[in-house]
Amino acid sequence: MGVSGSGKSTVAALVAERLGWIFVDGDSFHTPEHIAQMHAGRALDDQDRAPWLARIATWIGQRLAAGEPGVVVCSALRRAYRDVLTDGRPEVRIVYLEGSRALIAGRLAARHGHFMPLRLLDSQFAILEPPGPEERAVAVGIEDPPEQVAETVIARLGLGGTRDGTASGRAG
Repeated sequence: MGVSGSGKSTVAALVAERLGWIFVDGDSFHTPEHIAQMHAGRALDDQDRAPWLARIATWIGQRLAAGEPGVVVCSALRRAYRDVLTDGRPEVRIVYLEGSRALIAGRLAARHGHFMPLRLLDSQFAILEPPGPEERAVAVGIEDPPEQVAETVIARLGLGGTRDGTASGRAG
């Protein structure tokens, strides 16, 4: 989770590849209408987000029911959004990619071909509720290259390089 431009898709794809897990970008759950709305510079409201979050939560539930680990990207900027996604399931973990507005704005300014414009960044930071300790979330800074951020995520979650997601190496 994190604001647009924090590297969610890049880092998540690297984590999934390293672990041999399925990866899906939460953006693929948006309707064409909502993508057009954001592309036009209009932020989604909670009513717009509700069915999108429900579709992602369903995908997570399907993975869990099938016993298949996976990685899904979602901005999940508010606690209420994360609560929908985790649905009280302790096996669902949140990773917060954390960075300064200046760093992220620079990344967004250099990014081409994405529907999320730089002018919506302030609206994302305005609603951002960083996860608290009760959410068991892992916060990882994004200053390092994506490969290093992905390695940090894997280490902080206690995951090894196995396909089933079990930890390898020593505990601790």
